[in-house]
Amino acid sequence: MKNIGTLEYVLDKYSGTWTWKITGDRAVFMVSKIIPKVWYGDGPNEVIVPDDENTVKQIKMILERYPMEILSKSVWQRKSSPVLIKKQKPVKIEKLSKAKPGKQFRGNLLNFQKEGLDFLLKSTGNALLADDMGLGKTVQTLAYIASEKQSLPVLVVAPLVTLKNWQREIIRFMKKRSKNGRIIEDDAPTTTLIRTGKNEPLGDFDFYIINYELLKKRLDDISRLKIRTVICDEVQHLRSKTTQKYTAIKKIAGLDIVNYRIGLSGTPIYNHGSEIWPIVDILKPGFLGSFKEFCEYFCYMNEKGRAIVLENKRESLRHELQKHIMLRRKKSDVLKELKDKVRHKEYVDADVDYYKNELNKIWHKLEQEQQNAETEFAKSASYQRAIQSERQAAGIAKLHHVVDFVKNTMEIEESVVVFCHHKMIHTLLHEKLGEFNPASIIGGQTDNVRQNNIDNFQEGKTKLMIAGLRAGNVGINLTTAKYVIFAELDWSPAIHRQAEDRLHRIGQKNTVFAYYLIGNGTLDDHVGDILVDKEYEIDTIMDAGTESFENKEKSKLILAQIHDKIRTKN
Repeated sequence: MKNIGTLEYVLDKYSGTWTWKITGDRAVFMVSKIIPKVWYGDGPNEVIVPDDENTVKQIKMILERYPMEILSKSVWQRKSSPVLIKKQKPVKIEKLSKAKPGKQFRGNLLNFQKEGLDFLLKSTGNALLADDMGLGKTVQTLAYIASEKQSLPVLVVAPLVTLKNWQREIIRFMKKRSKNGRIIEDDAPTTTLIRTGKNEPLGDFDFYIINYELLKKRLDDISRLKIRTVICDEVQHLRSKTTQKYTAIKKIAGLDIVNYRIGLSGTPIYNHGSEIWPIVDILKPGFLGSFKEFCEYFCYMNEKGRAIVLENKRESLRHELQKHIMLRRKKSDVLKELKDKVRHKEYVDADVDYYKNELNKIWHKLEQEQQNAETEFAKSASYQRAIQSERQAAGIAKLHHVVDFVKNTMEIEESVVVFCHHKMIHTLLHEKLGEFNPASIIGGQTDNVRQNNIDNFQEGKTKLMIAGLRAGNVGINLTTAKYVIFAELDWSPAIHRQAEDRLHRIGQKNTVFAYYLIGNGTLDDHVGDILVDKEYEIDTIMDAGTESFENKEKSKLILAQIHDKIRTKN
């Protein structure tokens, strides 16, 4: 690939500081999309960016995909070379024992799950269980409820798509306790799904299960229930302290009668480390001080006014969390018997003529919208529409060959899960693969319809599942399959990992093969390189020894590449 511009280390005549000068039309375009602090240089195709550690990382990331002629080679080599830092041994936390669940629990725990139960007991039920997806956070929590004194009634707050699963797991893993304390072996605790916003008495149950979005409307009814335990599943939903659902949970968790507060999530931090404060302040109020105190000690404010945890404070924050409130284990740490997960990029042919024709339409529409846009927001929205249109065009262009790939995989008589992004692609896949009577997961299904489709697949009544990436990536178990095929690519690496882990979890006895189908001649290759070839951790706060660069930077690079592709009409 030809150089798209030049990179030079220069003394800025205006600020009197050393900076990086980038020249070249495409180089300037890419840099302006990725690096927030950019000054224009003397010419139209020239920009100046500050010389700091984060900027060097961002430039390095761009150079991995878009080469530039480096005019200051010795300086760049010195600035961009990683500094070797001696690893510090993590602070030892109290050794966990293999706790035995109470008599109300039905079932068996793996050894690491018994340690998870011990952690919850020792933390007096005010904790963040942040195990990897698929390690059984739900069952560990139910074992705790069955073991802790006076834990009922329980309020479970969870994403809408997981409510039915919570009800099923409660029935599966817990026995009923009568009012006089006697355990009834062949019965289960009473549960109710709260599915309406109408204010009315909720009745007496052991478990009340509700989704986050409905919580505010039923706040008064729930506040009268004498809830003893609050469980927040996928607790990353509470990472913003300005939302209505956060305010509602805060009020309920703060009731005097509530004794136990448990948060569950394999990815409690999505973008910035400071998102951990609202979550912790619900589970263990005051542990991290006020938000102002937390920010003053752990964070700095970026140019957009967002609190970012300082790089040299991330490890100490993680240690504090692990010592007092958070337990996190990875599959590789605790499931030695779990088979590998193998990713493949598989190139398939695409209808390039159709794709180019659609791309040309998208480009002309984008040009028109950009000219008519009166605000930066309108311009940004226009870009987003163009990107989504391109993604769908790529999906349709390769559809015929995706169908062939799925059929060839089905011939080996194994169960297969196919994930797609757009509803149109979902519909077309169902039509083309109708001979296999596929099960389906897609947004808008009722709980019963969704669960029936999952059960049919897991019980072997059909060997093909077609699922929407955003609808089928949480709250379901698809371990009967070992092949997962991504007919389309989403922008978020986390979405793909969650989708893969519907198969790669406890109960999976085979190596899971994930196939990312890349349409030749489309932008799939750009997105696929990032999603498949590299593994990203959300934040160094969650795991030791991980990249400090945040996922958002990777997403920005994807978008910049898409913009560049449309812009240059390659």
